[in-house]
Amino acid sequence: MASNPPDALAVVQACEEHLGLCFTDKSLLLRALTHRSYLNEADLIYADNERLEFLGDAVLALIVAEWLYQRFPEQREGFLTAVRAYLVRSETLAGYARRLGLGDFLLLSRGEHESGGRERDSILAAAFEALIGALYLDQGMAAVSRFLLPLLEPLLTDIREGEVHKDARTRLQEWAQARLGATPVYVTVATTGPDHARQFTVEVRIRNEVFGVGVGPSKQQAAQQAAEAALQRAAASIVPEA
Repeated sequence: MASNPPDALAVVQACEEHLGLCFTDKSLLLRALTHRSYLNEADLIYADNERLEFLGDAVLALIVAEWLYQRFPEQREGFLTAVRAYLVRSETLAGYARRLGLGDFLLLSRGEHESGGRERDSILAAAFEALIGALYLDQGMAAVSRFLLPLLEPLLTDIREGEVHKDARTRLQEWAQARLGATPVYVTVATTGPDHARQFTVEVRIRNEVFGVGVGPSKQQAAQQAAEAALQRAAASIVPEA
């Protein structure tokens, strides 16, 4: 850690105190907080948080699945799958990050900071997943569960009252399989803009036909928009039945 700049070290310490965590390997938390844009402005030997994001995504999925399995023993797979998708979608993860105040501790480039990166859903969601991945590597699954479950508990009321709805991709998949006997495929057809303000264009295709197009700051958000467009097309009866 000696080679890292003082501001990064201070951020790690402040973040630990704020979150009530104590990492054995401080470099894991440092990496979790480091957006790729920051490396363009700093001569550092550590990496950004994208690999930890990948790991954290898998850890989150498992813990959330187990939590739902235990909390809703009477519910069938379809319900559990839909709620899990809601709880780990980008917008929800960004909400967890905001509740934790995680954006205040992210290491971003000057351009990313000035363009509102600390409040961008895609950046916050990725940082939250990376934090989960870092905590898992440092302290194991039990520590992650203790940290994560208090963030899930407040959503129990909404789930039980049926206020957690299926997202557009889930609804489109159900419609396509029921009406057309096919599964939607999402294809990223364009990526534009600088690193700190990427825009992705995604097409959703069913049976090799484009049913909807979406644009967003992340592939996930663009895919959701594409699914919404496809559902609107279906509702307007433009799409013939199989």
